[in-house]
Amino acid sequence: MIKFFMAFLLMMSIIGCSSKGEEPIDVKPKLVLGGTLQNLTLNDQFEKPHTIKADTQKIVFAFSKDVAHTCNDFFVTKEADYLAKNHTQFIADVSAAPSLVRSMFIMPGLKDFKHTVLILDDETKAAPFRKDAEVEKIIIVTINNGTITTLNTLSTAKELQEAIENTKQQF
Repeated sequence: MIKFFMAFLLMMSIIGCSSKGEEPIDVKPKLVLGGTLQNLTLNDQFEKPHTIKADTQKIVFAFSKDVAHTCNDFFVTKEADYLAKNHTQFIADVSAAPSLVRSMFIMPGLKDFKHTVLILDDETKAAPFRKDAEVEKIIIVTINNGTITTLNTLSTAKELQEAIENTKQQF
């Protein structure tokens, strides 16, 4: 009886720790040409809030584990201020991960990085960014005064580097 009760508690705690849920039906996509990211504020991996800076020209989005690994593996090869020097910010969506996994493994792992990782950790807040996006690709948006002027999907670290370091703006 005790084994059954312990197994039941374990099962309920695993189910209860999951952050998976239904995506809201009436969510409007945020990552669209002409859309705005002005005044977007997210916490970084150290729970420090950051608002998209006025001089930010590009934002890199990673919505899946594999994409985030590709981005982070690339960023660790660069100096700590690489993103800032290139007027770029990096946003990782961890909202789909179960909260237990997020708190015990993902967030502590992100604290090892020298680059800033802005975090989407709430499914409701992440849903408009994920809506209609190619979540299995690196998404890089170019912005001007907070307004999205271009959207590109990338697959490799080489493409990511070229997109970040390309200073030609397409306004």
